[in-house]
Amino acid sequence: MCAGLCPQATRKAAAQSAPALSRERAKVRLVFSHPAPGVQGWPNIGYDFEGRKAELASRLRNACPGIEFLPAPVPRTQEDTARILAADSEVDGYVLYLLGLPSSPVGSVTASGRPVVVVNDLYAGGIGAMRGPRVALVSSSNFDDVAQAVRTFESLKRLRSSSILDVVNGAPREAKAIEETFGTKVQTLSADELNAAYEKADAGESQKWGKTWIRAAEKVVEPSEDEIGKSGRMYVAMRNMLGERGAQAIAVDCLTLFYAGRMPAYPCLGFFQLNNDGLVGACEADLQSTITMLAVTYATGRPGYISDPVIDTSKNQIVYAHCVAPTKVFGPRGSANPFHIRSHSEDRKGASIRSLMPLGQVVTSLKFVPSQKTVVMHTAKTVANIDDDKACRTKLAAEIPNAQKMLEGWTQGWHRVTVYGDHRNCVVTLGALLGFKVVEEG
Repeated sequence: MCAGLCPQATRKAAAQSAPALSRERAKVRLVFSHPAPGVQGWPNIGYDFEGRKAELASRLRNACPGIEFLPAPVPRTQEDTARILAADSEVDGYVLYLLGLPSSPVGSVTASGRPVVVVNDLYAGGIGAMRGPRVALVSSSNFDDVAQAVRTFESLKRLRSSSILDVVNGAPREAKAIEETFGTKVQTLSADELNAAYEKADAGESQKWGKTWIRAAEKVVEPSEDEIGKSGRMYVAMRNMLGERGAQAIAVDCLTLFYAGRMPAYPCLGFFQLNNDGLVGACEADLQSTITMLAVTYATGRPGYISDPVIDTSKNQIVYAHCVAPTKVFGPRGSANPFHIRSHSEDRKGASIRSLMPLGQVVTSLKFVPSQKTVVMHTAKTVANIDDDKACRTKLAAEIPNAQKMLEGWTQGWHRVTVYGDHRNCVVTLGALLGFKVVEEG
């Protein structure tokens, strides 16, 4: 964790308090569909299906070490397929590999309502008919595309083994829908519990974090060293709470609680550190964005960050604005970009982050809306880190094809989660396997 940013002693303390992720492998049934030996069809009569199956199974195991593949006999009758489904109450999903025509009777697999990745080994035909409520389709000569889609089962398994801490004084929003659709547990905590953890946080370690951030920053503008130290204490408190409760993400109703004098420090710097380290810290108790951040972190190995997008139709740009963002946008082991420590923008208090993120890069912005079983998404290319005193401190501008169309078609609230890279296919696969509608914006 935090390699290259924090000193050895601080890094060791953080690692000891970090929550552990489940190491349980996803169990995936591997089903091949192809004609019986000697039957004319695609690819051709006499094709070596046994050799091809052995090759593909081996490549899948090597490319997806977090998955245990359970091969099934090639079904020749509807009864064969029914027996496979009946025996699979505990598997996490299916990979249905189409190797040739005429195909095996496997339509009941895709119609079962269970998550299925259907892979067309090119010139195997028939993929257009393989539809279902939770089916993702892959038809590519690049095996990496197949492996990426199949690894989604590992991400879903990790989500089902994860927990979110939601610090909010009131009823949590979307908690039930998250638990039902993702299997991720939401633990609701009060501001008093967070404040108690703040009071118990080690003062010495807290100050070390504050000084570490000050040294790493390109510049510190408004906050005092004491204020940044309070942010360090809030980070240690949140990290300890994650460790004690075995959770991987924390969302805090920060604006409401801080404005009301219910929090001693903003969590912005703590969120920045958690997100850099492969965990999730999410603003404003936004559980939709929190589960989205957790999902993209598992699927891509990179942090997402919440933003308030602002559309500029004159430049065909969208600006992703917020007072916290990571600096290791390519993952915990990636390089770090420069950052400034600023006050929180709206009230000019506390400490927050202005992250100067890489330009000329494709980013993907999205949000899962569990209660509506919908995911919205778009991609853009980063062009500027805007320096403007209005609104949030981090303002990453990106070019989009049609800003007016994006503006007119915007739905599902303001927030989006932005992650570096073109992850459209990944999001489409996640959405399909969850049974979500995928809406591409703009």
